[in-house]
Amino acid sequence: MAQPVMATLPALKDSFTQLKARMDKAVEDFRREMAGTRTGRASVHMLDGVKVEYYGELMPLNQIAQIHAPEAQLITVQPFDPSSLAAIEKAVRGSDLGLNPNNDGKLIRIPVPPLTEERRKEMVKHLHKILEEHRTAVRNIRRDGLDAIKKAQKDKKITEDDERRAGEDLQKLTDDEIKKMEEMSKNKEKEVMQV
Repeated sequence: MAQPVMATLPALKDSFTQLKARMDKAVEDFRREMAGTRTGRASVHMLDGVKVEYYGELMPLNQIAQIHAPEAQLITVQPFDPSSLAAIEKAVRGSDLGLNPNNDGKLIRIPVPPLTEERRKEMVKHLHKILEEHRTAVRNIRRDGLDAIKKAQKDKKITEDDERRAGEDLQKLTDDEIKKMEEMSKNKEKEVMQV
């Protein structure tokens, strides 16, 4: 594949690098959010978004406990500090995952009930909402890039032809990043709807 015009023009090289990094970050954020979306199977990533109040600070659960999925319908949480069991249980119960943890004094067992058809449809709606938010983020990054290209052309750092080609490259980059997210979303949707 030919290198994008933006990456070869000295006036736009830094802008291109920043835009590409920001778009990649948006896609990675989307991937993380999707990993936390619940399917019918237990996954340690389901608890990625859970924050626990630990000594007055909100900490990600995976930083204060070991999380395992020993069975398809069970997650276990083993805190590094047993005194945090109650806080972890409260945080999991308070999350919007619809999970009901059981605390036995040393370990928290979290049964993952199979999803109902209604809940699956809700999850798919949630996925579409996350996808649209991230599509918008990528489009906003594209807009910033187009502004940088126009400014470079206005300041006579690039020609009009370079401006047009750089704009086309930026649009292609945007389309590619959005397509990646849509593919991930489709795969996750299949996983959620699978009974």
